[in-house]
Amino acid sequence: MTDLFWLFFIFSALQPVLRQRMLDAMRMRKIAQLERKRNSRVILLVHRQETMRLLGFPPVRYIDVNDSEQVLRAIQMTDQDVPLDIVLHTPGGLVLAASQIARAIRDHKAR
Repeated sequence: MTDLFWLFFIFSALQPVLRQRMLDAMRMRKIAQLERKRNSRVILLVHRQETMRLLGFPPVRYIDVNDSEQVLRAIQMTDQDVPLDIVLHTPGGLVLAASQIARAIRDHKAR
């Protein structure tokens, strides 16, 4: 009986991690499908309200310099002749971060 309790406890503790991994894998497959279909590089940045809350309040998420650095790195790693498909879903954030991303997209040679 005790073993069954511990198995249930371990499974319950690991379930959110496994669910997140499955979601990440599905997201990567969909991005790869879109890239093949459009013959482009898909760069995705999505900020959403997390289901976990800190003391009842959702954590504040907005685009910051770290986010823009990741997007800039992805754009720079893309060959100049490969088109970009950019998906940014964010509640806003630092103007510097947004302007850096806009400048990098403008300077990219392909559409």
